[in-house]
Amino acid sequence: MTSADLTPAPAAAGHAADDTWWRTAVIYQIYPRSFADSDGDGTGDLPGITARLDHLADLGVDALWLSPFYPSPQVDGGYDVADYRDVDPRYGTLRDFDALLARAHTLGIRVVVDLVPNHCSAQHPSFKAALSAAPGSAERALFHFRDGRGLDGSLPPNDWTSMFEGPAWTRVTEADGSPGQWYLHLFDPGQPDWNWDNPAVREDFETTLRFWLDRGVDGFRVDVCDALVKASGLPDWPYPTHGVIEPVDGVMPPMWDQEGIHDIFRAWRKLLDGYDGPRILCAEAWLPPERAARIIRADEMHQAFNFRFLETPWQPAALRRVIDESLAANDAVGAPTTWVLSNHDVMRHASRFGYDGPVALEHGVGADDPQPDQALGLRRARAATALMLALPGSAYLYQGEELGLPEATDLPDSARQDPVWERSGHRIRGRDGCRVPLPWTAEGPALGFSSSPDTWLPQPSSFASYAADAQRDDPDSTLSLYRRLLRLRRQYGLGAGELRWLPSPPGLLHFANGPVEVLVNLTTEPVPLPTGARMLAASTAVSDQLPAEAAIWFVRE
Repeated sequence: MTSADLTPAPAAAGHAADDTWWRTAVIYQIYPRSFADSDGDGTGDLPGITARLDHLADLGVDALWLSPFYPSPQVDGGYDVADYRDVDPRYGTLRDFDALLARAHTLGIRVVVDLVPNHCSAQHPSFKAALSAAPGSAERALFHFRDGRGLDGSLPPNDWTSMFEGPAWTRVTEADGSPGQWYLHLFDPGQPDWNWDNPAVREDFETTLRFWLDRGVDGFRVDVCDALVKASGLPDWPYPTHGVIEPVDGVMPPMWDQEGIHDIFRAWRKLLDGYDGPRILCAEAWLPPERAARIIRADEMHQAFNFRFLETPWQPAALRRVIDESLAANDAVGAPTTWVLSNHDVMRHASRFGYDGPVALEHGVGADDPQPDQALGLRRARAATALMLALPGSAYLYQGEELGLPEATDLPDSARQDPVWERSGHRIRGRDGCRVPLPWTAEGPALGFSSSPDTWLPQPSSFASYAADAQRDDPDSTLSLYRRLLRLRRQYGLGAGELRWLPSPPGLLHFANGPVEVLVNLTTEPVPLPTGARMLAASTAVSDQLPAEAAIWFVRE
């Protein structure tokens, strides 16, 4: 590596002195494999992202978050990292990353990258060395290797299950060919868990943090951060651990939210605070608000995803309750609340809201499953977005939601790549439906995503009607709605505002944030608009009434 390779990228234009940008930021998630392909191989890449950054600038976001672009066998969509300090050749080079970072900063967009510290790829050099080493070796001490239970060690060391179904342990074959120890993987067997009780693991990750900070990144979204430390002795836990993780009889599961994680986060925060910035840490932790808030105390991370909000159904009482609980929990530690409706792990909210019953967020939908009501889903999704973007704090958007993009529910099962599809015995289809490549143009190969029609996941033909070029000049399009809401959000300082609930009839939510009032109609009937309301934006066409499943922003005359 030459000294030129370490030249920091310029700071984001217009934001250099804004030390609290993260408290109110709208951050746009890019899943690199599916955003834009520059070289025609059917897979998205970093130059493709760079070429489309004007779309984000026009949208009006403050920052982007890049899902993993590191060298990876892609067992779990890049979240199985084989080298934390390089770029996968399928996505480009470090020079391509630097060009992306520089262009984003020129446009005033900060860049947050994914950090995957709970586990690595089974192809990571350290894990390959551990497989070749003997039990009890320093190489194996970097991971969780244990002898099996039973007389011949043929049973897993404990009863933990993988988040991708099946046991959380895999037995290895030793160098002499005999059945050997087991290693822990809370996810796929191709993703062995690091042992964060080992100082060498902590030191190596601090080196990784510095590597990307020195290149000029503005922070890290930290994957599965609440699982880094496991309870001593790895005790059994015969309870479910999917979705938002709750304590049982006041005890957290031994693989989630252990006290030792906080020392790690404090060390990272101290490291980041040594850089010009600020550079931020955002926690991915599927915890209830009061538990997640402990991760974002003043000397730990800056933000935590609000998954309880994401999981909340389209019901006024439930939404109001989670908004209040989230704001109270985060206000208690002086941290901003984040809001999110979609990401790369869950069904897109334009489809999720098309169901009236419970939805398994990560299970996916197949062609022979009950299908969402697409019109209803989009109508509710636009209203939900208007609700979310009016709330104080920071918001995260997932690529394509600004187009109203639905879940791809008719993917052929032969095309599925999510590891849960195989590990569940073809019972759970998984997350591929929210990761299908974006439609940029209504016509042309791959709808403008690539010059090749053979994309890594097939695009439904229906995606053509959601293409960015078809929406750009349509004032009633979902893209135009997002642009309008983001512009008004910044104009009125809603991210830094304060929520005040106002009286409303059953089935409605009515609140104010500064001079802006928001009325959300979650009923199936239109309702009158408040007297003297001057509309700023609405999720659908409005006359003298607010239609069903709709939201409006307004000020008083």
